[in-house]
Amino acid sequence: MTHGYKELAAVLRDGIQRGDYPPDTTLPKQADLAAEYGVNIKTVRNAVALLESEGLVTPVRRRGTVVRSRPPMRRLGIERYAKSNWKYGDRVAFAADREASGQSWTPTDQTQTVERVHAPSRVAQALGIEPDAEVYARARTMRQDGTPTHTLTSYYRVEDVDGTPLVDPTPGPAGRGGGFAVLTLQGLEPDQITETLTARMPRPDEAAMLELPGGEPVMVLQRTTRTKEGRVVEYAEGVHAASRFAWTYTFEMPD
Repeated sequence: MTHGYKELAAVLRDGIQRGDYPPDTTLPKQADLAAEYGVNIKTVRNAVALLESEGLVTPVRRRGTVVRSRPPMRRLGIERYAKSNWKYGDRVAFAADREASGQSWTPTDQTQTVERVHAPSRVAQALGIEPDAEVYARARTMRQDGTPTHTLTSYYRVEDVDGTPLVDPTPGPAGRGGGFAVLTLQGLEPDQITETLTARMPRPDEAAMLELPGGEPVMVLQRTTRTKEGRVVEYAEGVHAASRFAWTYTFEMPD
């Protein structure tokens, strides 16, 4: 007999991890779980709420408590930015991640909006421009099989990208090779990237955009892209659903 909700949650969690409850199937009805484990409905509700906070299940109206699919998406490190992908080919970074994970992709998996905005202070500082100067903000949402995986907003100096495919809001990458190829044609070839990752709980708008269940955190990416000469040509911020990605880095150890 199971007594506390944490104990019941542990039993159900083990069942999910063993595959007793496969992804996209529903857990038994709460009344059935209560009867099976000799607990009251409140205990079952608390156990399910705990699993929901861990991102293992999510309540779906008219279906019940659905076991979440957790497809392993490898989010590559330095390999995703290889120049062979975008300078000599047409594979952008998010496509490299999909292919490394054995998953398909189409250009329309990336939607976007482009607008001229006054640079927030952190953006102005990153780009080395005057506070409140105008920049182009290129906001993208990436989806996999219709489900959003992450957002990414890139900021550029107006003079660097005005009139280029980077300011075209058409869904998909900015032409062959994406944004880095466009910058290269502008004489601003990306050569060095700094990425900073932090974790936090999502804001309400982020949870809605990414269709996150209650309790799931996000991984926040800050990316600064420079030319060989050290000029910053892009500053980007991304918000990733934490359960959708495994962050993988392979690199040579410095002397």
